[in-house]
Amino acid sequence: MHERKVNLFVYGSLRDSRVFQSVGGLAFTRKPSKIDDKTLFAEPAFLPGHRRVSPDNVYYYAVKAPDARIEGLVIYDVPASTMTGVDRYEGKRYRRETVHVYTAHGKVEAQAYLVTPESMRKHFGDRFHVNLIHELWLRKRINRFLRKHTRPGERTADAEIERQAERELLGTTERDLVMTHYQTDAMSDYYLEHELDRPRPSIRPLLSEPEAVPYLRSYLALVLRQVLLNQFDEQIQSRYRYDLEHMRTSERYFARSVSLLAALRMINASRNAVDLIVQRGLAMPCERFDLIDYVKYAVRAARSIFDSRVAEANLGRIRSNLQPGLVPLGFELELSNLGPDAVEPRLSVSKASDPVYGGFRYFYDFCLDVLCWKLGGYIDDHTGSGQRRRSSGFLEVAPGRLSIAGELSRPATSDPWLLNQLIHELVGFFEVRPHSLHLSFQLFKSRIEEQNVLPIGFVKCLLALGGGSERKPGGLWVSRMGHDEIMQDRLGHELVFARRSRRNWYLGRDDIGDKAPVQATTYIQQYKFIRLERRANYEPLILCLKGLQLALNPGDYLSAEQLRSSARLRRQYEQLRVWAAEPTQISPQVIGKFLNAAQHGLMIERHRKPAHRLHYIEWALSAIATQLGMFNQQVKKPAPGPADR
Repeated sequence: MHERKVNLFVYGSLRDSRVFQSVGGLAFTRKPSKIDDKTLFAEPAFLPGHRRVSPDNVYYYAVKAPDARIEGLVIYDVPASTMTGVDRYEGKRYRRETVHVYTAHGKVEAQAYLVTPESMRKHFGDRFHVNLIHELWLRKRINRFLRKHTRPGERTADAEIERQAERELLGTTERDLVMTHYQTDAMSDYYLEHELDRPRPSIRPLLSEPEAVPYLRSYLALVLRQVLLNQFDEQIQSRYRYDLEHMRTSERYFARSVSLLAALRMINASRNAVDLIVQRGLAMPCERFDLIDYVKYAVRAARSIFDSRVAEANLGRIRSNLQPGLVPLGFELELSNLGPDAVEPRLSVSKASDPVYGGFRYFYDFCLDVLCWKLGGYIDDHTGSGQRRRSSGFLEVAPGRLSIAGELSRPATSDPWLLNQLIHELVGFFEVRPHSLHLSFQLFKSRIEEQNVLPIGFVKCLLALGGGSERKPGGLWVSRMGHDEIMQDRLGHELVFARRSRRNWYLGRDDIGDKAPVQATTYIQQYKFIRLERRANYEPLILCLKGLQLALNPGDYLSAEQLRSSARLRRQYEQLRVWAAEPTQISPQVIGKFLNAAQHGLMIERHRKPAHRLHYIEWALSAIATQLGMFNQQVKKPAPGPADR
């Protein structure tokens, strides 16, 4: 009689063939040519509807989670005698069940060792929870490390504030630990301590650099304001986590978008109190105090002025105004007191100077990239290197961006209202001159290779809406083109109006193939032509661009390759340059086609239906029509002929 055989799905230590052989007496291989009497065949597979967790950092457990899946291996034709050994190895905490897993060849029935929530709760309390509780457990372990290494044994309020200050200066390290733990393997205490045990940053060396001394107060003020914002955000995250999770429409989006907006509103609305706190902090002499002392001061001040009633009111207002759609959205803000001369070679030619921040050359010396991580803050010198180094550039912020070098980010939201509010509050938060805004829209992967070139008339409409129309002697002009801000020669002469780029939202690796999963890579269309202004309302433009993206699927405009290969696009480029320097009216026919295209896209966002309320779409398009009408009135020159259309 033949021994009964089953397929076995493994997702923990049994994925190691040596472990499996020691447990059941048989090995396995993923190469069919090496199968024999002592070696079984296995192939990659995944189990849907479950998530792998390891609350004890020793064993892996599969718990039910509707939107998750576990990567592993399915081992074929495992005999009953081997399964007996596996049963003993897995122990009483697991329950063997019949499941369906998916391989490259289709669905396969298999046995798998699962656990119940009741069993996990009995042994680990709530620590096993796959999302919030699991993350909070790791954060508790980080707290334990700080208690052990920062003023160990002290239970005073000052010691606790110093530990919180240390945590601020470990912000990016904690972020990466949480993401690694959440996405991949369990984390040992040894590894945790190794990652967290870093030298405390110091600003003392700057005191001996005469060229840096004039900027110390400005950077310290930025540090104090940023720590206040971070502490407000942490208070909101810890007190109102349930509310925040229910306002976040998908796990794909940055988890702090709403809490940051609420915190920014609180900081900006309390400008007098915040300014007073900053001034008192700056009274601490740099010769006697180091960076940790200023961070401690800001932590203490944040605790004294945080008002839960104000936080609740802000969250309530945000909740009542949300307008979520389906397209993931993101943005980047560029700020600089030097304007377009912030980066080389224009800086050397103009010899411009920034008396406040010195062109942000000392941004990293004050650990501001760590303190600003929730805002995705870094210094963009337009070299594309993404390295932490002293160089003049734009202060660039983009909530949801987690790594510059790894192009790691998550969309900020799918809500145009929320995106516009974040832009507005961030411009108000930073006491730096706003420069430019980049808006990002996630692309459908199926349409990436089918992207089109925007009609020149539509490009003119967009430049009129967001290109920075300004008065100059003799009339109006489009300043983003007039200052050559969106033209560059790095890859050959091109107009950097819109560009497609790739983003990753996944930090860890797959268990299979040691590479990021396909669904972790997304592509975005980023519009870079927009002038950033303090009082502008970008909500209608966000909706309009989303509609155009859905309706027309536009791509790059105008890349160096496009200009080299197309005489028609070269003519368009020259026409745009002439028009931007001395604009003429945009014809009603072009405006009508432009609005119709945007409306069509917004009406098909949700599977050929609108994702927003109709009155919201009508409001946005009416605002766009009004803005274009005002532009035409200011120009007061007749529209050109059919070539413009």
